[in-house]
Amino acid sequence: MNTTASLQQMKELRLHGMAHTYGQQLELPIHQQLDAHELVGQLLQSEQLFRQQEKTAYYLKLAKLRLPAIPEQISCSAARNLTKQQLATLLEGQYLKQGENILITGATGCGKSYLACALGNQACLMGMKTTYYSMNRFIEKITLSKLDGSYLKLLNHLERQALLILDDFGLQPMQQDVKLALLKILEERHGKHATLITSQLPVSACHEYINEPTIADAIMDRLTAKRTPDRIERRLPEEKKITRYRLR
Repeated sequence: MNTTASLQQMKELRLHGMAHTYGQQLELPIHQQLDAHELVGQLLQSEQLFRQQEKTAYYLKLAKLRLPAIPEQISCSAARNLTKQQLATLLEGQYLKQGENILITGATGCGKSYLACALGNQACLMGMKTTYYSMNRFIEKITLSKLDGSYLKLLNHLERQALLILDDFGLQPMQQDVKLALLKILEERHGKHATLITSQLPVSACHEYINEPTIADAIMDRLTAKRTPDRIERRLPEEKKITRYRLR
């Protein structure tokens, strides 16, 4: 098989990373081309990188992040109440693997949404399925799903996301059905997947915002505590509180 046919076969098999690198190799003078073993390794690395990039792009598309935020543009300082170490810890993504929740509070314009979207972007880069909703959009989505019969499908979808971002919690009143839906989602995700919430409200004001003691207690319990299953050694379950960041 000649080189042109090999290149065409790679494209037909959708080995686009390989095809790109192989095409570059064919354009080089023969004495600069890699030998067989090095070429195979290079082609495999190129294909793997291409697929990772494609997967990231796909996850970012599905996430529908509000802002094209990147961690490098986040300002860290004592004045903002956010240190470089705190940001680095978040970017490592351990909270995603442990199913821990993040609450970012602060006044309007302090960068809550930007930080949330930057963490969402990082989660996608790590191969974690992510979904972003402003609370206004979340309320609309829940309401419409009940009307068109897609409510259970929506709940199942949100339960599977490695990271669920709810932005601007507390800006719009929630009806009873939305409160129950939020409780159901947090219950299903509890201790398994991470939820990130931004809000102008301090935690102490959330009960008043939800405005229904029983549901408020249940929501805040699922949101602010993480219970892990009993381990093989039969230790007691661990309790981990929500990680809170108040930006300035």
